This record gives sequence, structure tokens and C-alpha cells, in this order.
Amino acid sequence: MDHNTLKTKAIHSIAWSAIDRFSDQGVRFLLNIIIARILLPADYGLIGMLAIFIALSNTIAAGGFSFAIIQTKNINDVQLSTILYANILLGIILYAGLYAASDSIAAFYDIEIMSVLVKVMGINILINSTTLVQKAVLSRNLHFKKLTIINLTSTLISGIIGIIAAYSGYGVWSLVIQTLVRNLLIAILYWIIGRWVPLLVLQFKSVKGLFAFGSKLLVSNIINVIFDNLYLILIGKFYSAKELGYYTRAYQFNQFPSLSITHIIIQVFLPVFSKIQDEKERIVSAYKKSIKLVAFIMFPLMLGIGAVAKPLILLLLTEKWLPVVPLLQIMVFIGMVFPIHALNMNLLNVRGRSDLFLRLEIIKKSLIVIAVLLTLPYGIKAMVFGQLVISFIGFFINTYYTKKHYNYGAISQIYDVGKHFILSVAMALITYLLTTQIPGLLLSLIIPIIFSIAFYLGLSYLFKSEELKETIKILSGGRFITIREDK
Repeated sequence: MDHNTLKTKAIHSIAWSAIDRFSDQGVRFLLNIIIARILLPADYGLIGMLAIFIALSNTIAAGGFSFAIIQTKNINDVQLSTILYANILLGIILYAGLYAASDSIAAFYDIEIMSVLVKVMGINILINSTTLVQKAVLSRNLHFKKLTIINLTSTLISGIIGIIAAYSGYGVWSLVIQTLVRNLLIAILYWIIGRWVPLLVLQFKSVKGLFAFGSKLLVSNIINVIFDNLYLILIGKFYSAKELGYYTRAYQFNQFPSLSITHIIIQVFLPVFSKIQDEKERIVSAYKKSIKLVAFIMFPLMLGIGAVAKPLILLLLTEKWLPVVPLLQIMVFIGMVFPIHALNMNLLNVRGRSDLFLRLEIIKKSLIVIAVLLTLPYGIKAMVFGQLVISFIGFFINTYYTKKHYNYGAISQIYDVGKHFILSVAMALITYLLTTQIPGLLLSLIIPIIFSIAFYLGLSYLFKSEELKETIKILSGGRFITIREDK
């Protein structure tokens, strides 16, 4: 594909990916705020206890094939059909196993209702097993407009149903219903809008090469799921469902902007970078511009959220969720660097080095075990602070191979994003002070937000930030910064 065609596709794709992520996640976020104002923290804690079992089963069913489908230069319908049927079969097996283990899971948490919750929530595994190939094919072909339609439609309908269920007194079951309806609608729309029809064929030999790549990602993803949900398991086991509810709500407030930006980056950059994977200089140039742009956006966004956390939580969720504030103020630092982690790690996938990806994940997860053992006795806040320390250590671990393969390591990356960090910290400190001085809940949120935006953009303009210019160009449909090579 020539540079101009790829550039045009990338501009179109990142625009629709951004619309998809922010409209879908934004609507979900707002709908869930409405539900959270009705339900109790303990209701969210119960769902949090189930997260690892559902996520782990879905990850195993995916088998790492999603990345493999996108990354492979040439793939045919025989391979795609084989992956689909294998996925559905594995989904059935996993659900059966989860169903059988439901009583044991309830006994582990000593919560009787957990058994029924596991059985019903596990149906999502069966539903999701039918959608892997359709989603990967749409992403591979950069059809993000279709993904946007599918996700937003499903989110709106399921969210409204969830609110009705919550108002009707269904408690935790309103969250279960919302999740099931959303996944079912997504599956139906993938088959209708995606228009990919599988062949009646099953040839495991045809996917042998894909499995070699995907299996390493599968192991890495399984490790990720276990450790990403390790805190949910331990808090649910050793603390209360209410305290777990506070943790999950802080996590969701942090993850909404962080994961949204990361999702856009990976969803667009992986297929685009895969098309130029043999042009090292071009990738390096694109990556440097990408990481600077990510820092320009993420650093002030996340630190700004931390600065206004108290009036934000009080206004949106009411006083019953106030314990979320200190947890969120620590988590924003983790969310700030998460997209940079993702960029570093996915450069290895672009090169087809899922083995190195797996190696780094094992090292980082070993450190998480140490952090958990050290902080668990001291409360949830200490555990979150341990996550923060591991996140920054993980940055230096992630950039080891970036330095080795692309000569763009930790020190170079810190230098490139340093000015954005300094400006963001200054902005956040002044913004926080404003929230403590301005009377009235609404004004103590709105005025600091307006100030923080004006302060950061004003200084960026004053210092002639290239990232500000690039952001304006992208928003206005200009050139896509990560495709052209610097001369």
C-alpha cells in the first residue's frame, strides 16, 4: 500500500476509532453513573468478584487469535472459519467448566448468591465466542465506522435497560442484565453488519502458523487477566464487597480515559504499523511522534481528573461513594502512563515477537506478586500505591526491547515527554488548590476544569508545542502524524 493511501486510511480510521471509543465508553460511563447513584457499592463489589472468571474464560476462548488475524499479512476464509468454529467449541467447554465451579466460587467468597451470578454471567462467554473473527476482520480492514455503529447501538439499548432494572429494584441483577443484553446485541450486529460468512470447513493445519504466534499472546493475555484481577480477588476475599465496590468504581473512573486512548492507539496503530513492519525507520519516526502526542493528551487529562476528584465524585456519585477519591487520586498516575506501556509492548507484536512480549509480562507480574504480598496487610490504599510503584518500574522493563530493537529506550522517551509532565503537574497543583477555595460543589468543579484547560493549552501555545499543532490538524482532518517519515 502506498504512503498516500495508507495515510488517508489511517486518518479516517483514527477518527472513527476515536468516535467509537469515546462515544461508546462515554455513553457507558454516563449510564453507569446513573445506575451507580441508585445501587450500593456492595452491588458493584459482587460483580467485581466475578470479573476474573469471566475475563479469563473469554481470554482463553480468544486464544490470541485476534492479534494474529490483524497482524498476518495474508489470511483466507478457511483459516478464519476454522478459528471461529474452534472458538465457539472452546467457549462451550469453558462455560461448562465455569458452571461446574460455580458452587466452589461461592464457597471461596462465602457468598451464597455468587453461585447463581457465576452461572448467569458465564453466558457472556458463549456469546463472545461467536464474535472474535468478525471483530478482528473489521479491525484488520480498518472498518471502524461499522464498529462504532455496533458498539454505540448496543451500549445505548443495554444501558437504558440496566437503568430501568436498577430503578425497579433488581440491585446487582441490573448490572448482570445490562452486560448480557449488550454482548448479545453486539454479537447480532457483528453478524448483520460485518457481512462475513464462514465456510463449512474445519482445517486445523491451516491455522498452525497463526497458533504459533497467537499461543504466546494467549499465555501473555492469561497472565495479564489473572494479575489485572488479582486485586479484585484479594480485596473481595480479605475485605468486604463494599470496599471492593469503592475500588472498582475508582478503577473505572481511571480506566475510562486511559483505556479509551489506549484502545484507539492500539486498534488503529497495530494494523497500520503491521503494513509497514519491514520499514524500521518509518516505524521509529511514527512511534516517537505517537508517544509525544499521547503524553500531550494523557498527562494533563489524568492529573486533572486527580485534581478535581473530590467534587467530581460528590457531584456525580453522591457522598456514599466519597471513599473512592483517595484511591482515584493515586490511580490517575497509573492511567497516565498506561498508553505508553501499551505502545512499547505492541511494537513487539508488530515485529511478530510475541515471545518477547510474553517474557516481559512474566517479569512484571512477578513484581506484582511481591507488591501484593507487601501491601495487602495495610489496606486498599496501600495496595493501590503498590500498583503505582510497579507501573513505573514496568516502564523501564517495557522499554528494554524498544531500546534494543529500535534504539528508543526509557531515557529518550522520558526526555521526549518530560515537558508535558512538568506542565501537567503545575496545572494539576493549581487546579487542586482552586477546588479547595471555591465555594459550592458545582462551581468548585467547573471553574477549576475551565482553568486547567486554559492554563495547559495556553502554555502549550506559548511554548509552541508541536503536539498541539498535530492535535489540531488531526481534529480538522489534516495529516496523520504517525505515517510519514521524517526527512
